[in-house]
This record gives sequence, C-alpha cells and structure tokens, in this order.
Amino acid sequence: MKTRSTTYQIEQEIAWEPAGEGVTRQIMAYDGQLMLVKVKFETGAVGAPHTHYHSQASYVVSGKFELTIGDQKRILVAGDGYYVEPDQLHGAVCLEAGVLIDTFSPMRADFLRK
Repeated sequence: MKTRSTTYQIEQEIAWEPAGEGVTRQIMAYDGQLMLVKVKFETGAVGAPHTHYHSQASYVVSGKFELTIGDQKRILVAGDGYYVEPDQLHGAVCLEAGVLIDTFSPMRADFLRK
C-alpha cells in the first residue's frame, strides 16, 4: 500500500470515490501521520454514526449539516468546523448539499485502495 501522496494534488486529476449513498470523496494529501480528504454530500445524505481510532478535525466548505458528536448535536454551515476525539461516536446528516474537508491523524489507511 502506498503510504504517501504526491507533492501536489490537482482536483481535476483525482477521482471521486463512492463513500456511501449520496456521498463521494477525494483523497487529497496524506502520509502515515495525517490525511486530508474532501467529502461531497448530496442533500439528505447520511454519514452514518461510527467510530475510529483517529483524531479528526473537519471544516465545512459549503452546505448545511446536522452533526452529532457524542451526545451533542449542532447545525453547522460554511465556515464552521468540528473536532472528533479518537473512538468518539459521530455522524452527520446533510441538510443542504455541501462539501466537508476532513483531516485525520494518523492517516486513514482504510481509505486507500491497494
């Protein structure tokens, strides 16, 4: 498995991958310690509640999302962000189509194709 991205990521050269119904993602930059992922949601798409051992920080580029992290629920819009500590249950519902930028530490090896 490749453990480092190229130096530059050109959006038009990176395929969008399915990541659930109404959700696609572009794997941008990564190495063993971090990963940057662009995630596009259609209105009504759900990021099902899940956990992972990675720290996650995300930024809302566009759209409107209902985020649930642990027992806290908030509506986030463009310009907002959130943090998920390792092993914390979290999920999202897309209220208006949009894009999130997710960062993970360490990288999400499960996102990389072999």
